[in-house]
Amino acid sequence: MKNKKDQTAFHLMMAPGMIFLIIFSFIPMFGIIMAFQNYVPAKGMSGSSWVGLDNFKFMLQIPDSKQIFSNTIVIALWKIIVGTFTSIVFALLLNEIRVKFAKRFIQTVVYLPNFLSWAILATVVMNIFSYEGPVNAMLSWFGIDPVLFMASNTWFRPMLVFTDVWKGFGYGSIIYLASLTSIDPGLYEAGSIDGANRFKKLWHITLPGLMPTILLVTTLNLPNVLNAGFDQIFNLYNPLVYESSDIIDTYVYRVGLVERQYSLGTAVGLLRSVVGIVLILSANKLAQKLTDYRIF
Repeated sequence: MKNKKDQTAFHLMMAPGMIFLIIFSFIPMFGIIMAFQNYVPAKGMSGSSWVGLDNFKFMLQIPDSKQIFSNTIVIALWKIIVGTFTSIVFALLLNEIRVKFAKRFIQTVVYLPNFLSWAILATVVMNIFSYEGPVNAMLSWFGIDPVLFMASNTWFRPMLVFTDVWKGFGYGSIIYLASLTSIDPGLYEAGSIDGANRFKKLWHITLPGLMPTILLVTTLNLPNVLNAGFDQIFNLYNPLVYESSDIIDTYVYRVGLVERQYSLGTAVGLLRSVVGIVLILSANKLAQKLTDYRIF
């Protein structure tokens, strides 16, 4: 009876999250059938005509489709690579600080942007990188002409990667800092006895100790290849940079909701979800093979 009461309490604690998940994740999945229809809002899903795979064929024939998928993969991969590398380097540098007050102060300052939404940070970024902003003011000191960062297809994509890494690398380093505490201190003592300096200890002890965590985190990030960050791009981009920054999520929003092509938007979103599931299953197998850890 005591175990049943404990389980009931746990299920009650889970109930709000499960209700939220059912309402906003499971029930809307019935709308997937719009991808196989010529959906007309006045007729509804039951009255709209079926078109089979025509929406998917049309999606692949659109001239922009190749560019959209390419933008999504390139931006997401650069975010994963640069973000992971920056988080590792920051964790290693922060771990070398011995003054506790300075260490905590730096952690607080670096973690703060992660807790701010892109609706707020987008305004900050646009002001910093505007034509008359501080970045262009600094460039003018060196005799460099101002750059239209927000309207340049050359600069906008690197700016997306840079600002995303700036927002999340501090919070992303937490798992590496936790992993550093699991490394046996005796290894560092043995290295000191053998005459190893700090760099050699870092190279031969710290990095090998972090490698399982690095492999695991990188593997778990693989499903995010088709998730380039809707919130960030939606709040920063404009028609001038669609060529380099329009991703699947923003395209679905613009076509499906703004232009009211509901069936086409649903088809694009469904294809993205199917590919995402394949990547998640592949990441699970890869994580099990490389790190002996299963996601599920």
